[in-house]
Amino acid sequence: MIDRRAEGRRRTYLGAQVVFNRRLNIYDCLVRDLSDTGAKLLFANPAMIPDGVEVTFNRGGESRRAEIMWRSKFAVGIRFASQQGSPYISLEATRKIRRLETEQSALKARIAELSEA
Repeated sequence: MIDRRAEGRRRTYLGAQVVFNRRLNIYDCLVRDLSDTGAKLLFANPAMIPDGVEVTFNRGGESRRAEIMWRSKFAVGIRFASQQGSPYISLEATRKIRRLETEQSALKARIAELSEA
């Protein structure tokens, strides 16, 4: 097989998550090789991954947008999107925002309930 990468990759064994569909779908994966421009991700089970995803690395919580370049039954090759332009929001921040929105809705409902009494 011909290696068409512009840059060499380092062999790794890092945990990560692939996130998509407005952060409603999350798949655990293993990063097997990594460079500044892309990576190879392995999945325990075949996964239906769309062409555009966000990859969140377990170590450090870094999150990067990526595009699927190739795929097989248990693996995908990704190319990281340019970091310029729209900034990303970490998975932890998204979870916190959702929790706060839920709390806010509950408080609004309670205020409305107390106002009626």
